Amino acid sequence: MAPIGQAAEVYVPRSIQLWRAFINWMGFYFQILLQILRDTPCVPHLLSFIGPSSPSFRPLPVVELPLNHLSSPAQVENGVINGPRHIEKLTVVLDLDETLVCAYETCTVPAIVRTQATEAGLKWFEIECVSSDKEPDGKPKVNHVTVFERPGLREFLKQVYEFADLVLFTAGVEDYARPLVDRIDVENLFKLRLYRPSTVSTECREHVKDLSCLSKDLCRTVIVDNNPFSFLLQPLNGIPCVPFSAGQPNDDQLLEVLLPHLKQLSLQKDVRPVLYERFHMPEWFQMHGFPVSVLTA
Repeated sequence: MAPIGQAAEVYVPRSIQLWRAFINWMGFYFQILLQILRDTPCVPHLLSFIGPSSPSFRPLPVVELPLNHLSSPAQVENGVINGPRHIEKLTVVLDLDETLVCAYETCTVPAIVRTQATEAGLKWFEIECVSSDKEPDGKPKVNHVTVFERPGLREFLKQVYEFADLVLFTAGVEDYARPLVDRIDVENLFKLRLYRPSTVSTECREHVKDLSCLSKDLCRTVIVDNNPFSFLLQPLNGIPCVPFSAGQPNDDQLLEVLLPHLKQLSLQKDVRPVLYERFHMPEWFQMHGFPVSVLTA
């Protein structure tokens, strides 16, 4: 599923669009039927109103750091780093779609999906996104979006805020992302919010999140994103996480995997050697045919 507001727009003849829509809906209802028969929660990967899915790849799972990887005697107590030397506060950059939430155009979400998500304990809400596009009558286009929160989202943000500066960095358009983030960040925990205009284009990828816009020294900066290509320019700062969808009510990535991982990284003078040892992202990019050093277009 392509996150809302991130996929590129491509012209497709209307006849092909209708045929694809018919095939997609047939497959969609077939999945629902199978799930009902199996008596399990059913939330298929619905097509968003923005465009086709992103190129497929297999993201790396997040692996917790063992305690013996700490390179500093500093400790975290009540959100304060204590130790013989001052360590600059960690900056944690968080992606939005499929990392913190998943979102679908409301008209594509059957009532049974919302009902089953509620019964499974998933939190969800609906928002209106006023687009810069215009309706035929000249009025602004309004998109209705249903958003499912990743389990533990709000507690995760509160706990990370205690020891790190939080930055939201999404490739989604602001018309969509801003009202969504307003709902999940009612306490204004994010120090900074960055949207699609803050991304850059490279030789081989668009909408790349260049962390150099935050600081020249990235030794204390990490980015968590379900799409590794987002941190193509700084592969040693990236934590690739498992994508989230509304069909995962038992997902525990935020509180059980990412939170301990980030707490331990907050004790590092330089997070990059540790992240390289755990994920080897430069080799991952090379294996998929992408050069690590890419000049910004």
